[in-house]
Amino acid sequence: MGDKQKVEEKFIEDAITRYRVSKFLEHELDRAGFSRVGIQRTPMVTRIAVEVTNPGRVIGKRGKSIQDLTDAIHKEFKIENPQISVVESTNQNIEPRLVAKRICKYIEMGKKIRAILHVALRDAMRAGALGAEIVASGKIAAKGGRSKKLRVMAGYIPKAGEPARQVAVSHVTAYPKSGAIGVLVRIVLPGTVFPDKVSGAKIELPRVISGAADVTASTPMEVAPKVTPMPMKKRRPMQRRR
Repeated sequence: MGDKQKVEEKFIEDAITRYRVSKFLEHELDRAGFSRVGIQRTPMVTRIAVEVTNPGRVIGKRGKSIQDLTDAIHKEFKIENPQISVVESTNQNIEPRLVAKRICKYIEMGKKIRAILHVALRDAMRAGALGAEIVASGKIAAKGGRSKKLRVMAGYIPKAGEPARQVAVSHVTAYPKSGAIGVLVRIVLPGTVFPDKVSGAKIELPRVISGAADVTASTPMEVAPKVTPMPMKKRRPMQRRR
């Protein structure tokens, strides 16, 4: 029982370390367009594969930045001989964290949230995703208003059981003037195989999603409707009775 308990503790400790390293890299490489990380431990080395949109920012001049990052991981998490490899993210429309970050950016710029979600879902499905779901919840209406939730989805998104482990998930929070808005993105990446689904089936997008107009920096911002004050009626002066 003692050996079995030690093995279980080692598995739990490794899982916690992987999570902490992932969060550390997510924070440190945010400006480099951090997308995901894969960690593989062997008896000799620990291989850490980082996927970003700007690999040059991670590597740095003459490899200084990536060496500093390697030393920080070794010192912070007591990982012996970590080796970091950097891969460029080729399709940003199906990377949940990049999609969520882009949505949050447009929300903070004041764009229409429903239009942002429709465009992000359309781009993800056109990029080859087998299923996608985007949920925005928080102070969506206006400052001081009640919290609301907007949800758009297309394709196949398993929510429970073993198939749900194959769904890539990310959650990012936007901070517009009205209040915090959480953005949850779930995407089933191309090539994912489910035992209860036939591969290659064509997914038809709703017309409101497929025909969504692109959201750019020049798109008009969402503003509150202007209220014109009603003119005050003039009171007639009261006459004294004689």
